[in-house]
Amino acid sequence: VGKPFDRLSERRSDIKIYTGTGDYGKTSLFSGERISKSDGRMEALGDVDELNALLGMLCTILSKELSGTIAEIQSIQSTLFQVGSLLASTPGSPSFVSLKGIHEDQIKFLEAAIDRMEGELPEVRLFILPGGHPFAAWAHVARAVCRRTERRVVHLFSEVKGGEAKEKLRGVVVFLNRLSAYLFVFARYCDHMFGVEEKVWSG
Repeated sequence: VGKPFDRLSERRSDIKIYTGTGDYGKTSLFSGERISKSDGRMEALGDVDELNALLGMLCTILSKELSGTIAEIQSIQSTLFQVGSLLASTPGSPSFVSLKGIHEDQIKFLEAAIDRMEGELPEVRLFILPGGHPFAAWAHVARAVCRRTERRVVHLFSEVKGGEAKEKLRGVVVFLNRLSAYLFVFARYCDHMFGVEEKVWSG
């Protein structure tokens, strides 16, 4: 241990989690601009953060029977950090240009997982009431937040003129759309795995 560790501790003691720079309702984007915390871009970023936290909760409570899915969801969480970086950069800025967009493989990853789970599920033609097994219930909550996140990003997408920026944000929209489908199917899969009967809307 010794002195290198001591020096590291000294350096870290100077770093504070609070800065005070946001006390007047503004914050900095990854690309450097200062914007209002009520800006639509920050609303979208907040939704991505909330969605990622819910996926983290889901991973925490999942049992060993679904250990393979935990790794899958953690991969999705990593992609959501990539999504956050894109949303936190103004289109056309050097930061935005340097960032990678969502790759087709990341969308195919979700589609393959959906197909795999659906292959084990009975066909459903009616609306399913959110709930069921606790794992399924949390997946439904995450799905609803994912849909809200998608709506926010679609709004940002509509304000971008075109070119590479438009294409990058379109990739985000497609990814979120697939992710909401993944979470819906995963909720059904959890009910199926643990023998919980799905409740369908009878209206």
